[in-house]
Amino acid sequence: MSQKIYDLITDRIIALLEADVIPWRKPWDAAGNAPRNLTSCKAYRGVNAMLLANLGFSSPWFATFRQVKSLGGSVKRGAHGFPVVFWKFREDAAEPDGENETGRRDRVPLLRYYTVFNLEQTEGIPVEEIPTLETRRFDPIEACERIVAEMPQRPEIRHTTEARAYYRPSTDTVTMPLRESFHSAAEYFSTLAHELVHSTGAPSRLARKSLEDWAPFGTADYSREELVAEMGAGFLCAHAGIASATLENSAAYIQNWLQVLKDDRRAVIVAAGQAQKAADFILNQSAEDEPAH
Repeated sequence: MSQKIYDLITDRIIALLEADVIPWRKPWDAAGNAPRNLTSCKAYRGVNAMLLANLGFSSPWFATFRQVKSLGGSVKRGAHGFPVVFWKFREDAAEPDGENETGRRDRVPLLRYYTVFNLEQTEGIPVEEIPTLETRRFDPIEACERIVAEMPQRPEIRHTTEARAYYRPSTDTVTMPLRESFHSAAEYFSTLAHELVHSTGAPSRLARKSLEDWAPFGTADYSREELVAEMGAGFLCAHAGIASATLENSAAYIQNWLQVLKDDRRAVIVAAGQAQKAADFILNQSAEDEPAH
């Protein structure tokens, strides 16, 4: 069943990329129009947030068939639902006594999903059952500044006249072009977010293998780490309320991502999970293990 889910999600991401849509750059607002569950009001995260935000609905609210029914509504005839994936852990009792050499049971992650419908695909739900989200009033650039300033274990950030941004693991430093060389403050912070996500892969932080195996442009290993950084920057920009635009929507980058996803059907879900962990680390917030239902 897990492989079917990987294929389902990967095929949707591939279809978006082939249409020149980069789903993790969708400028949804994490506190405003981010996809949310209608009954819990919790925002969807990771790959679920990316996919639900790119469906074209004006309403941010989603619910399962059972939740719609419990609210007194029904799903419109002919409406097609959308998968929301989550991890379910099973204790593995492969050893005779049910424990491994450490004396603990292994927890085996299993990918599962349930189906949700957008509010616009339903009818009959009373208006009073639909939550009202407060419009947040703040300066997105100030929010970006705060995210950078409050990042735990932040690497040194250097500004130079170099015309490129990069993270150097050997010195644990992020090098950025001068701020005035960017077209906008949003573009500057989007680029910085990308490099800060790279830095979370350091051994002293999240010890991400794709950073350790960093390879030249065009290779699968390079593209995997870039996927993590791109998605993580997208999550951070959504949190701050700015659009992510860290790399050009060039054919070369899109073709690299497409090749990785076609070669490894698990790559997008793994990368999205790592990107969410990186964003959580930078925001100094604990991960929400439970899906938004």
